[in-house]
Amino acid sequence: MPRQTFLNLPQEKRTIITNAAVDEFAAYGFEAASINRIVAASGIAKGSFYQYFEDKMDVFRHLLDLLTQEKVEFFKDKHPPSPSQSVFDYFRWVTKAGMEFNSANPLMVQAISRVLFVEGLYYGKLFAEYHQMTRDGITDMIQKAMKQGELDPSIDVELAVMIIEIWTNAITTYVLDEGMKQKDIMKWVRSAKTQEKIDKLLYVMEYGLRKTESEFVASS
Repeated sequence: MPRQTFLNLPQEKRTIITNAAVDEFAAYGFEAASINRIVAASGIAKGSFYQYFEDKMDVFRHLLDLLTQEKVEFFKDKHPPSPSQSVFDYFRWVTKAGMEFNSANPLMVQAISRVLFVEGLYYGKLFAEYHQMTRDGITDMIQKAMKQGELDPSIDVELAVMIIEIWTNAITTYVLDEGMKQKDIMKWVRSAKTQEKIDKLLYVMEYGLRKTESEFVASS
């Protein structure tokens, strides 16, 4: 967490430092990120940086906390189209809403994704709590789908969680990579063509899970 000295700064100054950190992690990832470049882009002394943050990981965690807070705020007034929709329809809605949030915060999401998923820090001890929260949420979704008869109860829950987690990260990476090439990423994400592409990607995941082991054996 940032030190109180950082929180005491004027909002404009905090934003400049935060944006410099976002640019750095988006461009270089975590291992190659440089505190020297962050302070140079922020217009602050290196000593001041250490009055604000403990180290490079501390400033990255600050960015992750900011993104989490913004996402909670974004979803606060968002509601699925139907309370009676299936678990997979709900997951499709959440995924698409998440893509819209990402497209409104592309550089921040790109910085976080590069560090967590491309460099793999998400799967290590440092971010185990975030990883476990995600896995718990997906596990609940899978178990609910089984109870509602949407999935074969014989499906390996742990394997299903892994598939959904990896597939969701892959979709997010695809949308970010392609979206950052566009003049207007929000317009591109909302376009019928992109929405159709996301639907197809989710379809592959959903119906791969729906297919039971016996069907795989029968078709082989």
